[in-house]
Amino acid sequence: MDTTTRAGTVVCAAALATVWLAGCNARGDAPPPAPPPPEVAVLRLQPQAVTLSEEYVGQAEAVETVEIRSRVQGLLERQAFRDGATVRRGELLFLIDRQPFEAALEQAKANLAQAEANAANSAQSLARVTRLIADNAVSQQDMDTAIARDRSDRASVEAARAALHEAALNLGYTQITAPRDGVVSKALVKPGSLVTVAQTLLTTLYSTNPIYVNFALGEQRMLQLTRSEHSGKGDHPEFLLRLVDGTEYPHPGRLNFVDTAVDPKNDTLQVRVVVPNPDGLLRPGQYLKVRVPTGTRPDALLVPQKAVTELQGLKTVFVVGADNKVAVRQITATQRLGADWVLDGGLKPGELVIVDGLQKVTPGAVVKPVFVAEQALPAGAKS
Repeated sequence: MDTTTRAGTVVCAAALATVWLAGCNARGDAPPPAPPPPEVAVLRLQPQAVTLSEEYVGQAEAVETVEIRSRVQGLLERQAFRDGATVRRGELLFLIDRQPFEAALEQAKANLAQAEANAANSAQSLARVTRLIADNAVSQQDMDTAIARDRSDRASVEAARAALHEAALNLGYTQITAPRDGVVSKALVKPGSLVTVAQTLLTTLYSTNPIYVNFALGEQRMLQLTRSEHSGKGDHPEFLLRLVDGTEYPHPGRLNFVDTAVDPKNDTLQVRVVVPNPDGLLRPGQYLKVRVPTGTRPDALLVPQKAVTELQGLKTVFVVGADNKVAVRQITATQRLGADWVLDGGLKPGELVIVDGLQKVTPGAVVKPVFVAEQALPAGAKS
């Protein structure tokens, strides 16, 4: 096909396209409509009073740690608890072989009976001598001897009673019970082993409710807390706890002890809080985070962490203006409160922050804002 023929073909095709478009316009067909603006979830910033805090690593400690030892010597007959079990005060833990102590108790009863019989005989002899001496039928030496024997035999009765009491105590000591409620560690001695008085460690009992949490607090922060308490503005502050899995512990702690000396190596003070532990969730030696209150802000603005984009140390959020156009705003925030950032600057009350649907927007785009539920107060905020 020559050049003239190809040119003619192109002209004919263009003419046919023009005629088809003209026919469409003549029928009144409209171009396809533009897509609607994407919906995004927005949150209107509202000032609220919050209590700020800092987190420190703490370690749980039992209020009471009791070493379980035997008060009598003998063969361990039975372990009555499961290793690591929770026990109640008075619950049986170990049983020492009772037979030698039962025999000793019977022997003590017999000795007491013999002593009481001797004492009764001595009393009767003293009574006879007393009647005879009135008639000068016996000497004064016989009278003195009878008195001494009566006193000696009565003392023997008291000694026998004491021995009987000791034998009964020793028999009772063969049952080793829990001195208080708590959790027992594993048994360190197996049945059949010889247990020595006050030397053989059988197991250890840890109290669990309440429980201590120890941590080191900076001297400056401790000084702020002390001044706050003395001023009457922060009496008995609550210390919130966070478990290792990131969940909040439901029971706050109270300040229980502050060491008297500052560690010169790192300028810290050892601090202890006491925490309710009714469910036994905290165990001695367990690590957790302690949230120490550092102050309050009456008109703080909170932004959810999921709404904040962090890149190279800069934090930005997407906001929706009055014309429903998206804009990028850089913010400053150094402290977190629950799942929110506490703003230091960059936004004002009443502005709309996009909290969901960030992947749908770009700066300058028009969106359809959908308001989320009323901003919930995080832990530490005040309504």
